[in-house]
Amino acid sequence: MDHSDCIARREFLSVALAAPLLGAAGCALQPKQKGEWQIGCFTRPWAAYDLVIAMDAIAEAGFRYMGLMTSAPNGRLLITLQTSVENAARIGEQARARGLGILSAYGGDFPVQESVQAGVNGLKQLIDLCVACGSQSLLLGGAGREDLFDDYFKVVAECCDYAAEQKVRLVLKPHGGLNATGAQCRQTIEKVNHPVFRLWYDPGNIFYYSDGKLDPTTDVMDVGNVVCGMCVKDFLPPKNVEVTPGTGQVNFPVVLQRLRQAGLTGGPLVVECLKKGDLAQLAKEAKQARVYLQQIVAA
Repeated sequence: MDHSDCIARREFLSVALAAPLLGAAGCALQPKQKGEWQIGCFTRPWAAYDLVIAMDAIAEAGFRYMGLMTSAPNGRLLITLQTSVENAARIGEQARARGLGILSAYGGDFPVQESVQAGVNGLKQLIDLCVACGSQSLLLGGAGREDLFDDYFKVVAECCDYAAEQKVRLVLKPHGGLNATGAQCRQTIEKVNHPVFRLWYDPGNIFYYSDGKLDPTTDVMDVGNVVCGMCVKDFLPPKNVEVTPGTGQVNFPVVLQRLRQAGLTGGPLVVECLKKGDLAQLAKEAKQARVYLQQIVAA
């Protein structure tokens, strides 16, 4: 089977398997009603366990939404360029069976180091996988290498129209390198200049990549109206983000207040990390995080 046949087969399967999901994914590009917050949890805290265990735990903790990151074995990413459309669709079915909507998926890197065109092909493939599993957005970590930075975001710019057609939002998070701060992320988003490409703020990473020197309550002032959601991550020194939100140094009420002042009145708030522990401890921490976020948004 040649490359064009593979692409055609993937596109066919994306439509055939994901047709029931298009309505859910389409919500990503629709304006939220004032005060409509979507509180969810990523699979990352359960990276040592099977995906179904993570999904069950997220649902039992009272979340209505989830995000896809890692799962057993070996803490691998669930959505990557090696994931088949069939497997992505199966993940979506498993989530829906538990009453969970998928707000975002982190798909790792795409091969921009090979060429811009290879990067475009890879990013479009990840977008297709989001459609197949019903994820509203694809979470991007940015370029880890400075020499790839310009080409990485050239790829993003070239895929924005495709993402919009597929009703999948592309979201960047502060993740070190040249997109470690809110100001850096804002400049990048403004450079790409497409409404489908926005920022998922990550206050824990602001502390983490600045070695605790840059407070997200200050940094968030630089993001303005380019934020559409948040990776809810806390921080404890010297370099610990495996912290249940509300128990570390991030002042989430102030961060959220300043995002509201900038115009964010609703959207995804997805817990990325919890304090480590066994399944019983993780269940307790997950419920605590959900209640904490619900109290903040209700204030």
